[in-house]
Amino acid sequence: MKVVILAGGFGTRLSEYTDLVPKPMVTIGNKPILWHIMSWYAAQGHTEFIIALGYKAEVVKEYFYNYRTLNTDFTVDLGSGEVSSHSSGTPDWKVTLVDTGENTMTGGRVKRLSGHIGSEPFLLTYGDGVGDIPVNEVISLHKSSNSTITVTAVRPPARFGELEIEAGKVLSFKEKPQLHEGWINGGYFVVEPRFLDLIDDDSVMLERQPLERAVANGEMAAFQHDGFWQCMDTKRDRDMLEALWQTKKAPWAI
Repeated sequence: MKVVILAGGFGTRLSEYTDLVPKPMVTIGNKPILWHIMSWYAAQGHTEFIIALGYKAEVVKEYFYNYRTLNTDFTVDLGSGEVSSHSSGTPDWKVTLVDTGENTMTGGRVKRLSGHIGSEPFLLTYGDGVGDIPVNEVISLHKSSNSTITVTAVRPPARFGELEIEAGKVLSFKEKPQLHEGWINGGYFVVEPRFLDLIDDDSVMLERQPLERAVANGEMAAFQHDGFWQCMDTKRDRDMLEALWQTKKAPWAI
C-alpha cells in the first residue's frame, strides 16, 4: 500500500527547532523523525510514500533530492564531473513530495493528494509520531471490518508519575507510566479512497468533520494498540525520544 504522511504543519509548540525546519525534519539520532516513521513502514513492506508538504516544504524536498549524496560516501572527478558512489546503503523507497499549501488543513492536504493516491486503499499517518505499530495487523483488521477508515488507538502517555493510594498508603508508584484509561488517536490509519469524499476543501481538518462523519455512518474501525507510541509535540518529547534512541531502547528502531 502507498503511505501518505502529513508533513506540512507549523509545529509551533516545538519552536526551538521549527523556526528553521518543519517539525517532521526535527532529528532523533541525527535523522529526521520523518525518516524514522518511513523506516518503520518500510520494514513492514510498505516503501512507496506520498509526503504532503506545507510549511518550509523546500527543506523536505532538498533533503530527499540530495538523499543519496548526504547518506553515502562518493568520489567526484572534478575534470569530468563523474560521481562514483562507494556504498549502497540508500533505501529502496519511492518518495513523492507534494506541496499542499502552507495554510491547508490536514483533511485538505489528504484531499489534494487524491491524484497520487489513486483508487486503492492507502495508509495514512502524521509526520510527528513514532511507535511499534504492527501496521500489517492494522491492515488485516481494516479489511475484515469492511470500514471506510481504521484508526490505530493508543494509550496516552502520562506526563507525571502515577500513584495508587488506598487508605492513605501508597500501593504502587509508577514514574510516567502509560495511562490505562481511555484511548486516543495515534494516527497510523488505513483508508479507503471513498473517505476523500467526506472532505470538502482545504479548510477541513481531518480530525473534525471527515472522521466525525465516518463515525456517524458506522464506517470507522479501531485497532487498539497497547504497545509503545509517542508523538513529538514539545522539546521535552523530542529529548525523551532522543534518549531512547541513544540508549538503544527505542521500540520503533529497526
